[in-house]
Amino acid sequence: MAAGPRSEAIGGGGRLGYEQGMFADFLTRLLAPAPEPLPDADARLALSALMVRLARSDGDYAPEERARITAIIAGRYALDPAQAEALRRDAEVLETEAPDTVRFTRAIKDAVPHEARAAVIESLWQVVLADGTRDAHEDSLMRLVTNLLGLTDQESARARQRVERG
Repeated sequence: MAAGPRSEAIGGGGRLGYEQGMFADFLTRLLAPAPEPLPDADARLALSALMVRLARSDGDYAPEERARITAIIAGRYALDPAQAEALRRDAEVLETEAPDTVRFTRAIKDAVPHEARAAVIESLWQVVLADGTRDAHEDSLMRLVTNLLGLTDQESARARQRVERG
């Protein structure tokens, strides 16, 4: 495949399918001292990468977690299965290139409105609970991410309870 972006139309005219070279520019914009609000497609990618980071935090990136991330992406962004799978794969690549969780999550906080961050925590809990096991590494990362996104432990606990109720 030639270098350059793959483009696929998704709701709102965004793009899906980043090439690795584009991640450097994306991360530079995301980590700018005063980041601009992210375009929809970039916000999707950043938040999906955060889900991947959480799923990988226990050292076992289980098939159930990958499937849950793909399902969350498809439902949240009204993507077909192939588009959701492509976004998840792009998020997996970005997650490996993204800086430490503190800088990455703070950058997302600065670029994503508060009301959207609350929904992210619920999605993250769906990923944590996807494999049926709550790991201490995942719990620790959830506490850190919740705090860095400007949300409280109580808001996170309510989001977890909503996910557990189903």
